[in-house]
Amino acid sequence: MTLPVVLVHGIRLSGRCWVAVEADIGTERSVAAPDLPGHGEYRGERFTMPAAIDTVRAAIDSVGGRALVVGHSLGGYVAIAAAAELGEQVAGLVVAGSTRIPNGALTIPFRVAHLVLSAQRDGGERLSRRIFDAALPAQVAAAVAAGGIATEVIPDIVRAAATFDPLGELRRYPGPVWLINGSRDHFRGHETRFVAAAPRARLLVVPGAGHYLPLAEPRRFARLIRDIADGCDTRECSHRCGIDGVRAPAPPASYRPDCGRTARWLRNSVDTAAAAPTMESLKIDMP
Repeated sequence: MTLPVVLVHGIRLSGRCWVAVEADIGTERSVAAPDLPGHGEYRGERFTMPAAIDTVRAAIDSVGGRALVVGHSLGGYVAIAAAAELGEQVAGLVVAGSTRIPNGALTIPFRVAHLVLSAQRDGGERLSRRIFDAALPAQVAAAVAAGGIATEVIPDIVRAAATFDPLGELRRYPGPVWLINGSRDHFRGHETRFVAAAPRARLLVVPGAGHYLPLAEPRRFARLIRDIADGCDTRECSHRCGIDGVRAPAPPASYRPDCGRTARWLRNSVDTAAAAPTMESLKIDMP
């Protein structure tokens, strides 16, 4: 059975931001990319974590009741919360750019951005679009603009983050977890703690990529998601990828694993032995 994929977007964006990833993955499997509360078609609604979980639940139901859930940035934290709540409905969890604990220091830049952008006549829409135009491929930037940029939702998200415990939620989810970070992502700060918290986690670090890896390099990211989903389709990924608590020996640089056809497994990217002796974190290089 081909496992569907649910894509959960980041702060201020909408499900439309996944346009390129969805187009790539959607040739092989069903994909849903919902708008979170306060974003996209739901701008003006209040964002809360329970409401966001309900959004993911509805998206999973819309594609058959069980899916690989992929979240980026804010969407990564929402995906973690949804996986903890929904259990087996989440066949696997992919968290991209969401491995910092959302403490006060993390929220300061968002508070400042909200103040600066909200002070502008258009709510910072034009400036935000210019930033995304510069950072993202034209197709993705156009989709971001079409979906709207919800700066006004930032205070709700900051409030939700203040009481959210991603490590505790990861401990509640028994399924396989992939933590994907760009090597230049400022949200990498606590990645080893996230690895240690998830019973069946694997950390993948993509050299040279930043926080917007899924959107800035959608083909590269989609290739990773396809490989993960392919492994989950057959329920053999835990055996082939060593995610069931058995530490596989480090493969040679030339080895291309079955569930990572496009990945070159190079070397350990961070030392997680003390935090999670059964886990192996890998640096990958995508063509």
